[in-house]
Amino acid sequence: MTNTEFDIRGVNHLALVCKDMARTVEFYRDVLGMPLVKTIDFPGGAGQHFFFDIGNGDSLAFFWFPHAPPSQPGISNPDSLPGEGNFMSAHGSMNHIAFNVPAERFDEYVERLKAKGIKVSMVMNHDNSPMQVSLDMHPGVFVRSVYFFDPDGVCLEFACWTHNGFTDADVAHDPARADGSKATGLVVRA
Repeated sequence: MTNTEFDIRGVNHLALVCKDMARTVEFYRDVLGMPLVKTIDFPGGAGQHFFFDIGNGDSLAFFWFPHAPPSQPGISNPDSLPGEGNFMSAHGSMNHIAFNVPAERFDEYVERLKAKGIKVSMVMNHDNSPMQVSLDMHPGVFVRSVYFFDPDGVCLEFACWTHNGFTDADVAHDPARADGSKATGLVVRA
């Protein structure tokens, strides 16, 4: 599938807000190993903007504002990791960011996070079953995930695709409207 409207080439950067930039650098650079590639100090002590390389020319950026309001778990970000409680967040919020990792190293990376003292969710093998997740790998699993929080409560995910590409059959649901009704005719099925 190609975008016929714009030549979009992936994510340049996703910008989040942290409470403590030094702690953020220690987590993303020193724990997750993401190179710190650009730092900005705003004039007049208005804050900072730092960028970490997440691969493929993409970046994860953080703002630090000295007078930003505190996070509000359950509103600005999830309360809990998936499978452990309320994973919902408010409209317009960022629920989580998933970093693509190699499928052949997924289990190793889960163990490496644990060894670094990071609390992780259970491994979720996402499939098309009624529960949409399996404890076991099988041919119907299309992505594997493990979730964890950064020091500010930003929900992060390591994810790996386990299939050879989506087909038209993977677009099978009508989108919901705000009132819960389904909008028919928006999704073209094969």
